[in-house]
Amino acid sequence: MKPIATLALIRVFSAITFISGCAQQHATSPYSGQSAGARDSSRAEALNQEAAEVIEWDPARAERLLREALAADLYHGAAHNNLGTILLGQGRLYDAAAEFEWARKLLPGHPDPRHNLALTFELAGRYDDALATYAAALDVYPEHLPTIQAMVRLQIRVSRIDERTAAMLDTVALRGQTVEWREWARLERSKSTDKDATRAERHSGG
Repeated sequence: MKPIATLALIRVFSAITFISGCAQQHATSPYSGQSAGARDSSRAEALNQEAAEVIEWDPARAERLLREALAADLYHGAAHNNLGTILLGQGRLYDAAAEFEWARKLLPGHPDPRHNLALTFELAGRYDDALATYAAALDVYPEHLPTIQAMVRLQIRVSRIDERTAAMLDTVALRGQTVEWREWARLERSKSTDKDATRAERHSGG
């Protein structure tokens, strides 16, 4: 399973990841109010796919489609995740976090809801929660590049450097999703190397 990342709804949310389909898994639902017999999973998946086709240029229509999908099947994890991306784009952090949390429970093997929940925590200034949730996404999918990029960027921004930081920078420098990401990682890696060299010189001189 390879998660699909799309362009942002608005620029600040360029790290959001969107699930277009075929990622639905059966799991214990955190919801109530809809019996198994009332579910129409095929309709929900079709509506989710339709939303995926328009979310970048018509998020209002995509939101309507996703709410219809969830009315058809409240257990559709991808639709919850994708509705969360729209709510996040509207700045509705609390509502977005709720959708990502539900999607996380319904899609236990998929990194995207965890990534998006972490991004929501980051935007809310809850940096410790964000870092822990990015790490949880990497536990599910260790090579998930959007999460590696987001986590190492936040580590550096809020001075939470640890034993994972250098390896993540190396990964982004080699395989970053854009030229800008790769150049940023190389610059940060060189800064780290220069600091290490300076500390070594001071130590030897002492």
